[in-house]
Order: sequence, then structure tokens, then C-alpha cells
Amino acid sequence: MQTGMEGGRKRARTDEQKSLRRQSILDAAESLFREGGFEAFSMAKLAKLTGVVKGTLYLYFETREEVFLVLYNQSLVRWSEVLLDGLRVGMSDREYAALFYETAMADDGYNPLLVRLEQTIEHNISLQSFVSSKRIVIDRFGKLAAKTAQVLNMELPEGSEVVSTLGVLLVGASRADQAPSFDRDLIPADVLELLAEFSSRNLYTKNALRIIEGIRRESAGR
Repeated sequence: MQTGMEGGRKRARTDEQKSLRRQSILDAAESLFREGGFEAFSMAKLAKLTGVVKGTLYLYFETREEVFLVLYNQSLVRWSEVLLDGLRVGMSDREYAALFYETAMADDGYNPLLVRLEQTIEHNISLQSFVSSKRIVIDRFGKLAAKTAQVLNMELPEGSEVVSTLGVLLVGASRADQAPSFDRDLIPADVLELLAEFSSRNLYTKNALRIIEGIRRESAGR
């Protein structure tokens, strides 16, 4: 048996090697998640994909959920940067809500992991990982709140409320698109109309506009 080898790969020894190995595991985990989703994901499959023994994975991540938490953190940063780049002064409330929705839904990782975050992922992680993740949320939502306040011409507390509330709305709206994938040409017009009415995009936009309007009205009444 060769020493310093893990499933045919050299063992990471320096901090730089360990950092690269950790990121390669995360890249493989993200690929595995995108292909099979949350339920089909396992540490055994991840070990096989990365070419390391399963025990090595636990040197970097204590649990399966720890892997998902880091993937969520990465997706949050990625999505928030895309949203920040797209925000511009003078946007209408509808344009803002649409961009918020479209950028979140366009990211393969952010919304699917957000939906699982509080229900599953955060129930099997360390306190240190939990705190670290929440501090990333504080940082990213702080940046989004500041930009939102500027774009929608409101004060920072109102901008913060818009971002946090629309973020929660994403979780509920994303569960609306659960209809089977039939050929739409074969579906009667009245049923198509019903599906459109209850689509996540439509529900999200309507409620997002109500939320923004309500926050503006409440702020004006203070």
C-alpha cells in the first residue's frame, strides 16, 4: 500500500493543497447536486466522483449538510453579485421585482438550496458553520439593501426590509411550479390560463409589488 495516497491521488499536505482539494470537492458536489438534486446526493457518490476515499471527505466537511451549506453560501454570493450588477437607479418596482426573481431562478444552486436551508441543511451542521454562514448572509443582504434603497429611492431600513421579505417570498413562490411537464400544445386553453395564474413568476411578481408598495406606504405614514 502506497503512503500519502488517497484513492490514487496524492494526499493534500500544505494549506494551499488542502484549499485546492476542498474546492475541487465542492465543485464536484455542485455538479452532483445539479445532476441528481438533493435527495440523490450522497457522500459515497461524491467520494467516487472526486476520486478520494469517503473518509477523506469528512476531513473537510463533517456532514453531508455541511457540504450543502457551503454550496449555498457560494450560490448566495454568486447570485447577489449578479443582482447587484443588474440594479440601476430609476428602475420601476416591477423591473426590480422581475430582476430579483429572474436572477435567483437562473442560478442552478441558489433557490433549490435556499428552499432546503432552514428545513433540512441547518439541522445537521456545527454552530461554527451556522454562524459563519449567517455572517455571509448579513454581508450580502447588507450590500443588496444599500443598493436597493438607492435604486428604489427609499431609506436603508426600508431597503433592508424589501430584500429580506422578497427573499422569503422566493421560497414560497418556487414551490408553485410543480405541475407535470406535459406538452403545452396538448393542454386546453382554460387549464393553461390557470397554470399561468398560479405560476411562480406570476405569484412572485404580484406579491413582490404589494410588499414594496406596503413598505413605501408604511414608511410614508411614520
